[in-house]
Order: sequence, then C-alpha cells, then structure tokens
Amino acid sequence: MGESYARSWAHDVHLDALAGQTVDQALSDGVSAQVVWRAVCQEVEVPAELHEGPPR
Repeated sequence: MGESYARSWAHDVHLDALAGQTVDQALSDGVSAQVVWRAVCQEVEVPAELHEGPPR
C-alpha cells in the first residue's frame, strides 16, 4: 500500500472487527492502536508473523 492509498483506506473502509468503524474512527474513539492493527491484519490477511508488528 502506498501512503495515499493507506490514508484513504483508513478513512473509507469499515471493519467488522471494529464494529463497523473505520481505522480513523476507531483511533479517534480511543481504540488502542494494537487492537486496530489486529483488525487491519485480519481484514487484509497480513501474514501471522507480522501481527505483532515488524521484526525488531
């Protein structure tokens, strides 16, 4: 995903795992970034090894 696409996606895509909220709405409502990231991972099928974030 490019930066522009990611911004649009976060604003426009409603996620079942976030009770129908978008990423932007969930973060604005105080949902933790970790919960939001896991919802995104589920929606776009991020490989399991990246669910906890990038390797350090």
